[in-house]
Amino acid sequence: MNMDMYNKLVNKEVKLGVIGLGYVGLPIALEFAKKLKVVGFDINQDRVDLMKNNIDPSKELDSSEFENSDILFTANPEDLKDVSFYIIAVPTPIDDSNLPNLKPLIGASTTVGKVLSKGDYVVYESTVYPGCTEEDCVPVLEELSGLKFNEDFKVGYSPERINPGDKEHTLASIVKVSSGSCPESAENIAKTYELVVEAGVHRAASIMVAEAAKIIENTQRDVNIALVNELSIIFNRLGINTYDVLEAAGTKWNFLKFFPGLVGGHCIGVDPYYLTHKAKQTGYHAKIINSGRYVNDSMGFYVGKQTVKKIIAQGKRVMDSKVLIMGATFKEDVSDIRNSKVIDVVREIESFSVHVDVVDPFADPDEVYEEYGYKTKPEANAPYDAVIAAVNHSEYKDLPTSYFENLMPNGGVFVDIKGSFKNVANSDSLEYWSL
Repeated sequence: MNMDMYNKLVNKEVKLGVIGLGYVGLPIALEFAKKLKVVGFDINQDRVDLMKNNIDPSKELDSSEFENSDILFTANPEDLKDVSFYIIAVPTPIDDSNLPNLKPLIGASTTVGKVLSKGDYVVYESTVYPGCTEEDCVPVLEELSGLKFNEDFKVGYSPERINPGDKEHTLASIVKVSSGSCPESAENIAKTYELVVEAGVHRAASIMVAEAAKIIENTQRDVNIALVNELSIIFNRLGINTYDVLEAAGTKWNFLKFFPGLVGGHCIGVDPYYLTHKAKQTGYHAKIINSGRYVNDSMGFYVGKQTVKKIIAQGKRVMDSKVLIMGATFKEDVSDIRNSKVIDVVREIESFSVHVDVVDPFADPDEVYEEYGYKTKPEANAPYDAVIAAVNHSEYKDLPTSYFENLMPNGGVFVDIKGSFKNVANSDSLEYWSL
């Protein structure tokens, strides 16, 4: 089998380029830059300037990770002309109608198509529906380069599996799925990834199989969390604690340990919509997946409504009430606010004319304002009538019951979305509620 591309990369005769240097692209670029000659491209010049100074704009990597790296950071497409192996790692969000937004992906394909040369490889890492790489991206590459797919250039798909904020499951330690448009490209791509992925590479049967594998990983989690979220609504009506039930059921060896919560972010809360969109194109309406999405997308509003109902039940005047929400990011210990479902809680509570303060040690107040129209506060300003522990940042975890009692000196409601503060349930002055 011809291993020309792999050998040229290893011998530094050609360069590897990473398009999109977010929380996925930057770690890949830096890992490869320890072994190969790399060009890291991002359309955002401000982000590029930070990376040139060994700063990760996503605040995931330490400056030490930039050391001993043969990498050129750039926002100039001209710098991609001598790249022969492209990795595209741009976001694949959804629009306001929950339909796939392929603009970043098509934009990146356009950038690469303009500089693509004969013999080059293009590998996509962005999460997409099965068929997207070959049906939506390849025609753009062909049109702009004037080259013919598989004859003049090869394409592959290797989905990202990076978990933001997770220092244990890193690029090197997670098995990588890879694929190529022909047997030769599949092997060259797999061998290239094996340079940086210690856990090994699984060679998928085709590009579409690799695309489908990625999208069902997150769809499976979404559906399972939706089931537990629905159970928490039922258990709330029955007056029993969901976490007590899960703890008891979890003693069985094959019980799956999923927990209720707000499902946001740019993976679990987005990817299933790509699959249901593609399913619809084949004439099939995905029932279970759509039902799971409906349940999970409505949980923020449910939490908000329950909080207000409990404030009213305490005999307080709603319009004079104040609520504190602790956490604004989409998950614990990350700065990423994209698709955070905390905004749904905020909007639902505000719809009852209740005043809401949000604090978060990780979120950038300006970013939050730009994305959602409200600013996080630098610190809590008691007294409050309810406090919602929305995101389990590590610096919240050991807070004593007295901390929350001080925030609500006149009594109040403590809403524990993730069930992490069960000790507060013993407070005499606070009413405790969790999903």
